[in-house]
Amino acid sequence: MTDAGQSPDTKSGPTAAGLYDAYLGGTNHSLAEKEAADRLRTAMPELEATAWANRAFHQRSARWLADVAGIRQFIDLGAGLPTQRNTHEVVQEHAPDAHVVYVDFDARTVELGSKLIEDDPNTAYVESNLDEVDYVLDHPTLRGLIDLDKPVAILASAVFHFIADVQDPWGIAKHYMDRLASGSYLALNHVTADKQRPGPVQTIYSIYRSANTMIYFRNREQVESFFQGLQMVPPYEGARPQVTYMGLWFCDDPVEADDDTGRWFYGGVAKKP
Repeated sequence: MTDAGQSPDTKSGPTAAGLYDAYLGGTNHSLAEKEAADRLRTAMPELEATAWANRAFHQRSARWLADVAGIRQFIDLGAGLPTQRNTHEVVQEHAPDAHVVYVDFDARTVELGSKLIEDDPNTAYVESNLDEVDYVLDHPTLRGLIDLDKPVAILASAVFHFIADVQDPWGIAKHYMDRLASGSYLALNHVTADKQRPGPVQTIYSIYRSANTMIYFRNREQVESFFQGLQMVPPYEGARPQVTYMGLWFCDDPVEADDDTGRWFYGGVAKKP
């Protein structure tokens, strides 16, 4: 999805969704968000490429889940502002009957997204914080499209790093998977400061302190904990089942795919036994 023809509230401070749209070079962000993105781009020249690498991980994992794993039900947590080739567009290319529910806490995102998918009866938005697991899964809009007695894919791209340790993001992810049927999947990636330059990391912290949510970097072991009790999928042919840098997941050439842009995030896909 591209320009939706609606400008955000330029008087408000930065939001995570607006910042991400600015990173991607989109049009659904405020002046404050553009200025913050420009500041980060100065410290981190690979910013836009990294944002698109995150988007590519999301699209590749969604496509794999629809095309290879045969999943027909998707819940996209922290969906953000609509952009090019959203989840329903990707999965419905391989499975026209797939159902997709987007979840986001931002009213602007939900309003805008709902307008853009109003002609698609198999796609909907639910306004909620992702940590309200039972509210999300029991919401009548979601239950109208998603049968929890059948396998579901949870897509959590670049979203759990907005949840503090004290809120137990690992427990939240487990709660979702505990509610889902056997054969369901979790596709998740998460920002990391492992092996990153301190300058850009500190700039990112500074920007998100002024936004509507804070960001929390986590190491590989902490990201692996999101998949505890699940069966990891090998990220590419010949690899062992594991969490890896997001650029490597479902890539054609692991050597070519392993570059600086993809090393800002760990990612993985795993199945509920």
